[in-house]
Amino acid sequence: MNRVLINIKGVVQGVGFRPFVYNLAKSLNLSGIVTNTADGVAIDIEGEDITSFIDRLPKEAPPLSEINHIDVLPMPFCGHKDFEIVKSRDSGSFTLISSDVSICDDCLKEMLDKGNRRYLYPFINCINCGPRYTITNAVPYDRHNTTMSVFNMCNECESEYNNTSDRRFHAQPNACSKCGPHLELKVKSEKLKVNKAENPIKETIRLLRDGGIVAIKGLGGFHIACDAANRDAVERLRERKRKNNKPFALMAPDIETIKKYCEVSEKEQELLTSNKRPIVLLKKKTAQDNSALLSDSISPNNLYIGFMLPYTPLHYLLFYYPLTPNSELLTPNFLALVMTSGNISEEPIVVSNDEAVSKFSDMVDALLIHNRGIFMRVDDSVVKVRNTLSVMCNELNGKPSRITSHTSLFFIRRSRGYAPEPISLDDDGPEVLGCGADIKNTFTLTKGSYAIPSHHIGDMENYETVKFFEESLSNLKKVYRVNPVAVGYDLHPNYLSTKWALSQQSEAKNSSLVTHHSSLSFYGIQHHYAHIASVMAENGIKRKVIGVAFDGTGYGTDGNLWGSEFLIADIDDFKRAGHFKYIPLPGGEMAIREPWRVAVSYIRYITGDEVIDYLESIGFIEKYGSEKINAILGIIDNRDFSPLSSSAGRLFDTVSAILGICGTNTFEGEAAMALESYTIDNIEEDYPADIGLKDRIEIDFSLTLFRLIQDMAKGIGKDIVATKFHNTIVTIIAGVVQRLSTIHKLHDVVLSGGVFQNMYLLKNTIDSLKSIGMNVYINEKVPANDAGISLGQAYIVRERMKKQA
Repeated sequence: MNRVLINIKGVVQGVGFRPFVYNLAKSLNLSGIVTNTADGVAIDIEGEDITSFIDRLPKEAPPLSEINHIDVLPMPFCGHKDFEIVKSRDSGSFTLISSDVSICDDCLKEMLDKGNRRYLYPFINCINCGPRYTITNAVPYDRHNTTMSVFNMCNECESEYNNTSDRRFHAQPNACSKCGPHLELKVKSEKLKVNKAENPIKETIRLLRDGGIVAIKGLGGFHIACDAANRDAVERLRERKRKNNKPFALMAPDIETIKKYCEVSEKEQELLTSNKRPIVLLKKKTAQDNSALLSDSISPNNLYIGFMLPYTPLHYLLFYYPLTPNSELLTPNFLALVMTSGNISEEPIVVSNDEAVSKFSDMVDALLIHNRGIFMRVDDSVVKVRNTLSVMCNELNGKPSRITSHTSLFFIRRSRGYAPEPISLDDDGPEVLGCGADIKNTFTLTKGSYAIPSHHIGDMENYETVKFFEESLSNLKKVYRVNPVAVGYDLHPNYLSTKWALSQQSEAKNSSLVTHHSSLSFYGIQHHYAHIASVMAENGIKRKVIGVAFDGTGYGTDGNLWGSEFLIADIDDFKRAGHFKYIPLPGGEMAIREPWRVAVSYIRYITGDEVIDYLESIGFIEKYGSEKINAILGIIDNRDFSPLSSSAGRLFDTVSAILGICGTNTFEGEAAMALESYTIDNIEEDYPADIGLKDRIEIDFSLTLFRLIQDMAKGIGKDIVATKFHNTIVTIIAGVVQRLSTIHKLHDVVLSGGVFQNMYLLKNTIDSLKSIGMNVYINEKVPANDAGISLGQAYIVRERMKKQA
């Protein structure tokens, strides 16, 4: 007889792992115990067929599990009489928590089965689906450590929970209509009050069909919903919530509905129907037979519509609830619903019922709430699918010899369904914190051989978001038992994330971060270096690379605003090797919101005394007025009012404004996104630009813009001009990289920054770089925008601390 102790690390709690181990052991006539620990799962097992058990363990593990490490330790035989699941142990370092999972097919089938006791129950779940991360407040993952602890299981649910052959064996959120959470509808009168209707779902559907706006409590917070086919409702929602042109996300009942409006590739369909159910940005069909059925206000001036499929039982019921006794369950109640984040502009997503009543009273006509608590507020994830070419070059002449295409996931926002999944690093290291940037903030903790990026925090523009940052950090530190010894932060002195980090430094002895350590180390990390390091972290790169970081803004080491950076970087440091020529931003932050100001600055630079004539020729005087134009020209040379910037994002904004596509950003990136929407395939022309070389490479786009304006005067279409401009940037990147490769003998290129969310630019840049023999690395596990900054900060700081040790 043999006995071993097996310790398993990875995503092995809340995914049916202990029941799986139990049933596998019983099938092989083995005895012993299995338990959750704070490190993962521990198995003490003995019997004749242990070899088969160990072999089958990773091969047959539950689909939601992820085994990262298995330790097997021989032990003396002790004579276990049976195999059993024992109470979880709280000792150990940490374990990985499963992200939230969409409703599985089995639960969906039961919910729509009139003969099932959970028929139409909006909180049905099992070991293979349902809430995980959003309801967990501590490890091990047991019911008493979740927000389900307040619900005592009825006899039937408890019987399922204890039945080893049941799909709900040790399913922690297990519940039914007798003992579990329930819905409540509050409708608007003088204030939002409880509606005594017996059927809150049916009443919610009626309100939505009548053009109402309803706040709906979901998995990680509230959505604000309306009927996407009702133009008046969509316009009213935009007026009440957004007051800008930012696209709304849509939820459709099925994949076939989505295909009516958007092009859906095989990879995109795979993502839409996966158990993570992100919002997938899909290209609009150029000719929509059903275009009249969706409001134009959903995604104005944009190539894409963000679609997702239902991921909770409640979502499915909104689409398929039978409104009459004879209703056909397979006939959806809506073509699509707008499901936008339930928050006040620039504040975190709302999670509590009381807060929803307080904040949404002027925005919605009703609230559909429930009494299952949300511990971690988590917004929907947003992704794109990236299509690229792999270019194999001939070893003799370096020319392309074979080209293949492939697709991969590209994050815009990494949150529900993906957070808090860790990113594996190459080896163990100290525990550190990366605080991130202020726009699209996330933070990253490291523990052992993992980096753990947080869910989406948002823009650090107010007290509420800073408080959410602190709450989320405290929660993740508790769950993962992380006690950082070092902190990385952005160099921008006005970032709230930076001010928060520096406040911790000044109060280190009393800091909430400090538990086992009497002191903390603090490191300011340059913004674009952190962008490049985020890709290096994903790929385990520490060697020198050519980094290309293009974004809207980032504080430079010279005190100016950077954003078009060519870096020579490794894990220890970086050197700025090139950038776009500095240009003043008239009005500073105002120039970011009003790109026409930057266009005036560029045109003044390239035309000098003839600036007014040129501005008149492109319609700026008529559109923005002589008074405003002259005011802008009056402050361009005053650095107090017009800071210098080398931002690539501002150049894209400038071209969008010059072409008359978008001169004012009502949301971040609007002008550049609108410009991308004009790009077309099969145009290879570009514009000239000057690549100068002084202490470092400096790219001057005077000639580019001059020729671009000439094309406009000739009546050349905006689509052709926009595409030629994009091609110019691709050509510049390839030319500068090739020059740096020759100088520094480097062939690894890293691309990062929000500008590379432009799919036309990204695809063509990668193809161009690969065609000249470069190895190209991009963000694939965290967003390329500022949401990836915290991973880069943490990776740099972690390596510095390792070397100090």
